[in-house]
Amino acid sequence: MAIPAVAVILPLGLLFFSSGLIVNLIQAICFVLIRPLSKSTYRTINRALAELLWLELVWVFDWWAGVKVQLFTDKETFSLMGKEHALLVPNHRSDVDWLVGWVLAQRAGCLGSALAVMKKSSKVLPVIGWSMWFSEYLFLERSWAKDESTLKSGLQQLKDFPRPFWLALFVEGTRFTQAKLLAAQEYATSAGLPIPRNVLIPRTKGFVSAVSNMRSFVPAIYDVTVALPKSSPQPTLLRMFRGQSSVVSE
Repeated sequence: MAIPAVAVILPLGLLFFSSGLIVNLIQAICFVLIRPLSKSTYRTINRALAELLWLELVWVFDWWAGVKVQLFTDKETFSLMGKEHALLVPNHRSDVDWLVGWVLAQRAGCLGSALAVMKKSSKVLPVIGWSMWFSEYLFLERSWAKDESTLKSGLQQLKDFPRPFWLALFVEGTRFTQAKLLAAQEYATSAGLPIPRNVLIPRTKGFVSAVSNMRSFVPAIYDVTVALPKSSPQPTLLRMFRGQSSVVSE
């Protein structure tokens, strides 16, 4: 019998929000007092703080809901995951893709240094958005005229990052839907591009900028394709909090 969502969301939400505010407060204190003296020390402390907070959501996703994440890769790449700086280029299939990335990062030992390029409005989200800001996520306005310099500056700031990090860049720029797929197929036809069947047309400016600015210190690009088996229901936040499992393949 499915557990009523409110019976799980309310206590877990209160736990996450209250513990998150404590973490945010400590992050703010460290940002003001420690970062001006030693950015490396601040990043090391913040990595541990962020990981403590994000592990709560990883637990809900991985253990409570039992979402099964299947990873398909070669042995060499697998052996280096979490041990090298990497730019991740995933598609965007569901509203929990970022959590799938956190699960993989946790298993690879780099959850606290998992970063992403996000829309600017995300950073004002209480607890989680604030923790991302303190952790040096990059926030863009989806206007290249405004974002070009912001992205370049943020990427260059990662040059002296003390631990291996993953930076996720969702090059499609939006979440997959059938309507968006049809629009992408029409565009591909008119532009003479290969017709996509399961992904959208990537936006290249951000990717080109990321590669250009991080080429000297990021040795790897992980091309990540998220797939949802037709036999399994799509993972959502509501299903996750209800403890209902799904399958995600990458």
